Amino acid sequence: MAHIRGLTSRAGALFRSVATLTHREKQFLIAEMSQVRGLLPILMKPRNRQRWTAEDRAQMALHLRRISRISPYLVVLVMPGGFFLLPALAWWLDRRRNRARARASGS
Repeated sequence: MAHIRGLTSRAGALFRSVATLTHREKQFLIAEMSQVRGLLPILMKPRNRQRWTAEDRAQMALHLRRISRISPYLVVLVMPGGFFLLPALAWWLDRRRNRARARASGS
């Protein structure tokens, strides 16, 4: 009987560890994606007949470093069958779902 309790205890600890890791990575990915939003206006400057300044070039380098940090997550999109995982990834990253859950438990 003690053996079974030990197994369930380890399984519970493993589940909590995976849940904590998943939550941490999700928060990291959301934070990085929100920071990269300013990249498109900078990239469009030459198209709009403007020149990149030294500050624009520094911002582009920063954004590209941020994108390289989230590239392992983007692998999901290029793997075979990754297109079918996209809805699951979108669900996992959906912040509105978490806000609705927090409101429901807070009321």
